[in-house]
Amino acid sequence: MKIGSLDLGKHPLLLAPMESVTDPSFRSLCKDLGADMMYTEFVSAKALVRKVNRTVRKLEIAEKERPVGIQLYGGDVDLMREAAIMAEEANPEVIDINFGCPVKKIATKGSGSGLLRDIPTLLEITKSIVDAVNVPVTVKTRLGWDDNSLVIETLAEQLQDMGIAALTIHGRTREQMYSGKADWTLIGKVKNNPRMHIPIIGNGDITGPEKARELIDRYGVDALMIGRPAIGKPWIFKEVKHYLNTGELLPPLSVPQQAELLKELVRRSVDYIDEKAGILHARRHLAKVFTDLPDIRELRIKLLTRKHVPEVLAVLDEIVERYSD
Repeated sequence: MKIGSLDLGKHPLLLAPMESVTDPSFRSLCKDLGADMMYTEFVSAKALVRKVNRTVRKLEIAEKERPVGIQLYGGDVDLMREAAIMAEEANPEVIDINFGCPVKKIATKGSGSGLLRDIPTLLEITKSIVDAVNVPVTVKTRLGWDDNSLVIETLAEQLQDMGIAALTIHGRTREQMYSGKADWTLIGKVKNNPRMHIPIIGNGDITGPEKARELIDRYGVDALMIGRPAIGKPWIFKEVKHYLNTGELLPPLSVPQQAELLKELVRRSVDYIDEKAGILHARRHLAKVFTDLPDIRELRIKLLTRKHVPEVLAVLDEIVERYSD
């Protein structure tokens, strides 16, 4: 699959942009474990143009993470164009436009998926950015605002006409948020529309290797974007890639193997931010693991309340000692 001149190979796996998740520490680990392309956290156009330090820092890209896309959101055409020009200075491989975020504070203010209720502005923003930058521009969006406005089939053609280089579709409406099952039917219709020639990337409920294979085979998408299933389980990229390439399932990671990768995530997070904020950042991942181990509640509470790196690593060692095969 190619996005512009960027060749990602056959059926690449992309790490979805996620606020407070896809910082360089997590991106680098996912890259090590098989993700083919990374995306930044959401970058507010307004905050970037105002040069808010926390937002500007989201543009930081390490060479070992590449290829990386910077994802922008906002509802003002001029601000989005200016932000895209600023983002291009960070030398990303791709600039991605967020027309899919369903969070209330974004969507109800005319950004993210909120623009699915204002298609003319959505298209104007897209065309403005495509014309303003020299890197490929991509879009991530949803099926529509709700079940009564499933616009994606027409919208996909319109976005392609605006000059985007690839389109990612999350198989839910904004009204669904992240509830229920992702509906890939319309994603498949977009992909199989003979007028579409840009890559179509599917997103939503890619929970493991066999599901990934099923979705590719059934709907014909060019690539898969994995988001929430990677939280606390960055090794999902390795598992999916191995299965797509060989048809064989890797054995599940043992508790010690999982613990070692989580230790590395904690270290990288702390190195990138600082101890206090880095541990808080890592907790969203630690909260997702070891949930099915018997009598784990006390150790999980300890894991999620320790405030210093040696203490967190020590609890992971306790879990390994208790639950090693």
